[in-house]
Amino acid sequence: MKMAANTGLMMRADNEIHDGQAAFRRDVLAGLARPQKAIPARWFYDDRGSELFEEITKLPEYYPTTAETEILGERGAQIALAVGPGRAVVEFGAGSARKTPLLLNAIAPSAYVAIDISGDFLRESCTRLAERFPELPIVPVEADFTGPVQLPRNVTGRPLLGFFPGSTIGNLAPLAAIDLLRSMRRTLGDSSMLLIGFDCIKERSVLLAAYDDGAGVTAAFNRNLITRINRELGGTMPEDAFEHRAVWNEALARIEMQLEASRDLAFVVAGQQFTMRRGETIHTENSHKYENRSAGTLLLGSGWTPVARFSDSGKRFMVILATASGDESAP
Repeated sequence: MKMAANTGLMMRADNEIHDGQAAFRRDVLAGLARPQKAIPARWFYDDRGSELFEEITKLPEYYPTTAETEILGERGAQIALAVGPGRAVVEFGAGSARKTPLLLNAIAPSAYVAIDISGDFLRESCTRLAERFPELPIVPVEADFTGPVQLPRNVTGRPLLGFFPGSTIGNLAPLAAIDLLRSMRRTLGDSSMLLIGFDCIKERSVLLAAYDDGAGVTAAFNRNLITRINRELGGTMPEDAFEHRAVWNEALARIEMQLEASRDLAFVVAGQQFTMRRGETIHTENSHKYENRSAGTLLLGSGWTPVARFSDSGKRFMVILATASGDESAP
């Protein structure tokens, strides 16, 4: 395993972790003070949240993982041809890196950088990858990828391929998604490419089942946010008083996840008092669904030009390859 012994990088990552704790507190307090309470979905992913999400990806109702795995496995040769040889892969939000071996096998990269905010989970994933790819330089970077990330010195200067699998881009409203994609472009540079997953619009019943499974794993994932708030922010939110809800918003083409109060509540978070009425909700996640044109428009507006699209056999999911766009003035 060729791991980066980069002390400066690790110090920077430690500072980002500290800053992340402050950002968590700020986002939670601001979100609970809003008329429609809302907490950004990125705070789902402490170690337990990451574990629960991995369980979700194995559920029969949760089709995105199966569909994207099919694409990366069966269309790997086509993806490799479009990407070209020798690029270093930079994965944003690597998590368990379950799909990553499919890409690494297909394109034979020069290095792999895994970026994730959940450090222990990230290092475990990189250790497993190193056992499968002993000759590949593998660098875990514990950082919040929602802003520009300083990449390790041993990959700067190489041609880069950003990898953003899953339907994570769908968690963001369009303006926030554009900000993230522009940030990725700044991280990766002018000669880079991006391979990104988009979940497609489909039947309402299929969508709802994927976000409200019969085994209750998604509900536990949603409620784990309350557990994290109580543990890290001195919260007194009663976990048994919140019900998981998944709703399809047709006008905005997205699934919305919520935590609904089952009774009137009064609680404290980080020393501040809050109340909720029965039936009031905390909006915890959006999952926007796309079709070819809307996904392409999102990328073009973010500094990326789509050059190839790959779909699964059921047309449930698509992976788009894009190149960093140059500045283009109006005619």
